[in-house]
Amino acid sequence: MCGVAGIVSTSPPDPEQVRAMCRRITHRGPDGEGYYSDAHAALGMRRLAIIDVAGGGQPVYNEDGTVAAVFNGEIYNFMELRRQLVARGHRFATDSDTEVLVHLYEEHGEDLVTHLRGMFAFAIWDIARRRLLLARDRVGKKPLYYRQSGSSLSFASELKALMADPAVSREVDPVALHHYLTFQYVPAPWSIHRGVRKLPPGHLLVWHEGDVRLRRYWKLDFTPRPVGCEQDAAEQARQLLLDATRVRMVSERPLGAFLSGGVDSSAVVAAMARLSDQPVKTFCIGFDDRRYDERSYAATVARRYGTDHHEFVVAGSSALEVLPRVARHFDEPFADSSAIPSFFVAELSRRHVTVVLNGDGGDESFGGYRRYAFMKRVGRMQPPRQLHAMLNSVGSALMQGKAPARLRRFGRGLRLLGETPQHRYASLMSYFTNEGKDALYTAALHEQVAGIDSYDLISRAFDTSRADEDVNRLMDVDVNTYLPGDLLVKVDITTMANSLEARSPFLDHHLMEWAAGLPGRWKVDGQVTKALLKKAMAPWLPPELITRPKAGFGVPLADWLRNELRPMAFDLLTDHTARSRGLFRPEVVRGLLQDHVEGRDRANCLWALLQFELWHRACADRTGNSSTTAAPQPAQGHCG
Repeated sequence: MCGVAGIVSTSPPDPEQVRAMCRRITHRGPDGEGYYSDAHAALGMRRLAIIDVAGGGQPVYNEDGTVAAVFNGEIYNFMELRRQLVARGHRFATDSDTEVLVHLYEEHGEDLVTHLRGMFAFAIWDIARRRLLLARDRVGKKPLYYRQSGSSLSFASELKALMADPAVSREVDPVALHHYLTFQYVPAPWSIHRGVRKLPPGHLLVWHEGDVRLRRYWKLDFTPRPVGCEQDAAEQARQLLLDATRVRMVSERPLGAFLSGGVDSSAVVAAMARLSDQPVKTFCIGFDDRRYDERSYAATVARRYGTDHHEFVVAGSSALEVLPRVARHFDEPFADSSAIPSFFVAELSRRHVTVVLNGDGGDESFGGYRRYAFMKRVGRMQPPRQLHAMLNSVGSALMQGKAPARLRRFGRGLRLLGETPQHRYASLMSYFTNEGKDALYTAALHEQVAGIDSYDLISRAFDTSRADEDVNRLMDVDVNTYLPGDLLVKVDITTMANSLEARSPFLDHHLMEWAAGLPGRWKVDGQVTKALLKKAMAPWLPPELITRPKAGFGVPLADWLRNELRPMAFDLLTDHTARSRGLFRPEVVRGLLQDHVEGRDRANCLWALLQFELWHRACADRTGNSSTTAAPQPAQGHCG
């Protein structure tokens, strides 16, 4: 596991610039560094040593030194690939997984990615051809940013590394901000900075003599396939999970697991316990607020499998202390509040281990979100088209102002009835509604995002899905939007900030491809989510864990914003610095704050604004405030 960076150009790049980039991501690789440079390329990396600790330094090269690679991630089938490559005459200089990349490239060119099982973001420099290949893993577990400037291209694992170059624009991309306020994250291919892009999951980028080409090499296929009985499928799910867990337990450094008390993380711990002759080290975060505290469920699993269990309780005061630090690590505004407990559980785990396994991906593969059951029930309800405008109008009116929470929820339901299934789902996934953003934006920001509808990102994901059932189609949408944009970013940043590697058995592409072809009714059965997975895990887990409602990894955000975090929120969102950006109307922001204090829940929208402001001060303002400014415009608004 590492951080990578580099520059390629038709003119000689500056190797010292790459060293400066790598210094900014030392936390991703505190165990070492390595560099390569020639007349057209400079590559660098920081290493967190997991496999071949003694000899697995980077960059790695082929036999004659004409191909070089730097790599972030883990290739779980590297021993199998190595045996195949040795049989074809390739000679290896190390025992690391990274070295298979250069030899696979010699055999298969850019199609080498189809042979890899794992998580990765890598750069391969073909010295003779002056050709750079960048690749990102299938679902987006490992990040990769890039910037093209003329005939040059720079890349890095994190934005902060690219920002080491003073030529990179610090200007906020208004479209990225527009999408962020809807979805709580900046979706690929955008980044929060103009001119910098994310390589999307499952994509390649090829640079050659200044020309850039992107290609998608993988997309999860939800096309239905013939299946047997549920009992056989449950057994196959167990075997696939055991295999995915087994390959992720290869490590020369101490290894453990996140254990939240939910079905997914508990299933991974159960699989690890079956595969290990030593007690599994498990780590859990809890809260003083019992509504959000799952420690008792995690403890039940820990006792059942005799794990070496560790806990930490997060308080509002703890969140207050860590917020600026977290904002600096994310490099972009990020408003999933579960990043706070994720950071703390990573910090706790790193005191004991270097690698952790987690339950990420179980919901997207087996239908775990309650919104799937909701959309299955009402997703295809289509009132007559002539009623849509009325339902939207009445629903929006009920949602505005100081209406009681119950009336606001009823209004939102009416609005959903007046929308297409795609827009209904986008609405369920939104922080700010389109109306909320219209009220919030100044005239200057309105002008910059005119005609851009964030909901179109969800609609396009719907339109490209091959699933023929509602539940599978929703999961397909999440695999292409929410999973890589939110969940995987959160885990990568919070773990790597603590020099900790996270591995996700449920995101094994063999398991995901098998689960994608299963009937939707096996995943969501009435109001029961993850129906098949729960059947599969019944022999492994306590019954109270199987039958409990899904809790998620939430935090008492509304209470924090009325208590411990209230002074920070008011100070940061209403002071001169925030107002001077000219992005948001101050009276609308103050109205949201006041509404929340008076008992009307505006926590999600306030959190999105607060995280943007924290990010701007921690990252953008340190190198110059570049947001568009304009005179504030009066308006009344709401948070959707």
